[in-house]
Amino acid sequence: MAISTTTLDRDSASARLPIASLLALAMAGFVTIVTEALPAGLLPQISAGMGISEALAGQFVTIYAIGSLMAAIPLIAVTQGLRRRPLLLAALAGFAVANTVTTLSDSYLVTMVARWLAGVSAGLLWALVAGYAARMVPEYQKGRAIAIAMVGTPLALSLGVPAGTLLGNLVGWRMCFGIMSLLALALMLWVRVGLPDFAGQATGSRLSLSHVFTVAGVRPVLFVVLAYVLAHNILYTYIAPFLSAADMAGRTDLVLLVFGTMCLLGIWIVGLLVDRQLRALTLASTVLFALSALALGIAGGSPAVVYAAVAAWGLAFGGTATLFQTAIAKTAGEAADVAQSMLVTAWNAAIAGGGILGGILLERFGVAAFSPALLVLLIATLIVVLAARQHGFPASRE
Repeated sequence: MAISTTTLDRDSASARLPIASLLALAMAGFVTIVTEALPAGLLPQISAGMGISEALAGQFVTIYAIGSLMAAIPLIAVTQGLRRRPLLLAALAGFAVANTVTTLSDSYLVTMVARWLAGVSAGLLWALVAGYAARMVPEYQKGRAIAIAMVGTPLALSLGVPAGTLLGNLVGWRMCFGIMSLLALALMLWVRVGLPDFAGQATGSRLSLSHVFTVAGVRPVLFVVLAYVLAHNILYTYIAPFLSAADMAGRTDLVLLVFGTMCLLGIWIVGLLVDRQLRALTLASTVLFALSALALGIAGGSPAVVYAAVAAWGLAFGGTATLFQTAIAKTAGEAADVAQSMLVTAWNAAIAGGGILGGILLERFGVAAFSPALLVLLIATLIVVLAARQHGFPASRE
């Protein structure tokens, strides 16, 4: 039987996937996500330890997101010509500093400044990771490479955040941030030794922000990121109060473990199919999340329903970072880093919005208001994905 040269080339290229380098990027994502999301599982401890309300403790997530959305576009715009590895190392150094300050500070203001710095570091890192991964592989493997680089996200959600929640209950929430500082330092060594470096863009090849924003398909992807991630973060940031209302406050770590474990399954499915089924996967993710939100709204007081709905939510959410970053990388082409910085800004605007809007809903209406808010956002997401058939979330093609 004859075997085409293309098939041989693709099999050979697959064997040469730079797994170690991609996993270093995944670990960077792990540090970023755990640093961002850890307060969600420790709101009662942070609240008691600093003498503040849970809503104020929830702003640990909000200020982090504000730092990211403020920094991503400006930093990428001014560093387009710089080499990529030093920028990645600078971002990791920011995490080491910010988490150390969070560990030691007794001042809410100082801690918020440190969280903002961590968010700035995250904005820079997330704007680099997908483009970094995509530059390591051929065009047809970009989605797969990004999926591997994004595996740190579900690992953080399935292992890091639940483990941090459990550890926070045992040794205190401050120690958790101290451990994150040590992880950031260790990762800096890994990146310096094991990650290839890439040049920045030449002056003549750089595209303006306004030009990239008008590229067909970029705006639909950004809207989907904003609406979907806003829905996610309204619920995720305030998962502890939501579970308390269902008399499941003592099971927060277990619920987060279920969520994160299903995230792993979600990213595995997306990693297998994203290069050919981007549109179908995005639609399926949105519908599944909406059904989960509906179930929580109707029967959120039942532990069985909560576990099932959270599992579906995790499955839906697990691969979204890969889906959205692959969509915008393929849509923007050579301007991928600039487009990724816009995606990071939209993503973190949604995180900040989730902290703020979720806090308002919690204080004024209680957790019962979460489900209707999520459904409105997810229906809007579904409409935009359906409309973006030509650009942004195109129909599958070989």
